[in-house]
Amino acid sequence: MNDILQDSKLSAFVDKLSKTLLPLDQKITHKAQEVIESMDFPTTRNEAWKYTRLGKITGIKLENKIDRVGNLSREKINSLFQVSKNGLTFVYENGLFRSDLSSGEFPKGATIKPLTGCSKEELKNLGANIKLENEVFNAINTLFAVDGMFISIDKNVVINEPIQFIHLLSGSNTIANTRNYIQLAPFSKAEIIQSYYSLEAEKAFTNVINEINIAENAMLTINKLQCETENSFHISTDQVAQEKNSNFSINTITLNGTLVRNNLNIEVNGTNCETHLNGIYLLKENQHVDNHTVVDHKAAHCESHELYKGVIDDKATAVFNGKVFVRKDSQKINAFQSNANVLLSDDATVNSKPELEIYADDVKCSHGSTTGQLNEEAVFYLRARGISEKSARHLMISAFIEDVISKIENEDVKNFTHSIIKERFGWEF
Repeated sequence: MNDILQDSKLSAFVDKLSKTLLPLDQKITHKAQEVIESMDFPTTRNEAWKYTRLGKITGIKLENKIDRVGNLSREKINSLFQVSKNGLTFVYENGLFRSDLSSGEFPKGATIKPLTGCSKEELKNLGANIKLENEVFNAINTLFAVDGMFISIDKNVVINEPIQFIHLLSGSNTIANTRNYIQLAPFSKAEIIQSYYSLEAEKAFTNVINEINIAENAMLTINKLQCETENSFHISTDQVAQEKNSNFSINTITLNGTLVRNNLNIEVNGTNCETHLNGIYLLKENQHVDNHTVVDHKAAHCESHELYKGVIDDKATAVFNGKVFVRKDSQKINAFQSNANVLLSDDATVNSKPELEIYADDVKCSHGSTTGQLNEEAVFYLRARGISEKSARHLMISAFIEDVISKIENEDVKNFTHSIIKERFGWEF
C-alpha cells in the first residue's frame, strides 16, 4: 500500500505501521485504504477541526512497538492503576493484550476476550457502523489496529461487577491503534471502566475506536479516565447504537495529555431510550482537549442529558462541540445540553459550540454554554471565614466539577478520580 500512497504527511505517518491482522470485511479495509490514499490530515479549514491543530501529532514518526515495560507485575497494576478491586481486569500495553497482567474470574453469561482470539463469525459486524469517509483517524485505526476487546453480554444477563480495561502506553514514538467491540443483548446490563495511562512513554499516541451496540431493554455504563502524561496524544471515537427502551451512560474524565480529542457519536434508533453524557476536563500548561459529541434522536419518546464542565489554567485550550439532532417524526423528545467552563488565567482559552438541529415540533430541547472566572465575591466570602485564598479557590473549583463527578454511580471510580485530581492539581474534595 505504501508504494501508491500520495506524497503527504499522512503517507509518512503510516509508513512504518503494520497492517491489521483482525478479520475485518475486505470492503471495509479497502474503503479505509482509499481514504488514506486520497486524503491528508484535517486542518483548521475543516469545520470539525476548526479549533484543533494536529501538527504536534502529524509531525512525528510513529510505529507499532512490542517492547514491554520490564518491571510491571499484577501487584503493581493493582496498586497503581486498578480503579475497582472487583470484577475482571484486562491490561493492554501499546494495544497488545497482556495476559500476564490481567486477572479476575469470567462472569457467567458473557464472552470477554481479545479480538485476536475471536472467530471471523464473532467479528462479522466489526466496523459496520464506523464512518470512514473523511475520517482519517478511523481509517488509520481500521487498517492498522493491533488488538482490542470483544465483549458480548447474553440476553437477560446482569453483570454486577465492572469489566475493566487498563490501557498502557510505553516507549518513545509509539502508536497504539486499539479496537473494542461491545454488544449487549436484550435485557442485559453491564458496566465498563476504561482507563488510560503512560509508562516511560515519550511522544506516544493512542488511537482507539469503541463500537457499541445496545439492544432493547439493555443498560450499559462506561466510565472513562484519561490519565496519560503531558507528552502523550489521544484520539478516541465511540460509536454507539441504542435500540428501544435501552439506557446508555458515559462519564469521560480527562485529566492529562498534550492533545486529547473525544468523538462521541450516539445513534438513538428506538423509542423510550435514555442517554446520559457527562464529562470533565481539567487542563494546565499547554494542554489541548477537544470534546465532540453527537446525539441523533431517530425515534420518539426519548431523553438525552449532556453535562460537560472544564477548568482551564495557564495557556491550555479546550473545545466543546455538542450537537443534538431530532429527526422528523421523533416527537416527545427531551434533550438537554450544558457546557460550563472556568478560566483560571488570562491566557486560558475555550471554544464552546452547543448545537440543536430539530425537525419535530413536539419536543423539549435546550442547550447552554457559560464561560467565566471564579466569583471573587465568593472567594472573599470564604476568606472572611478564615480560609486562605488558595484553599478558597480550590474549594470552589472542587464544588464546580463535583456536579459532574457526583453523576458517577460507582464509588470506586469516584474515589479514584478524586485521588488523581488531588495528586495532579492539589484540590481537596
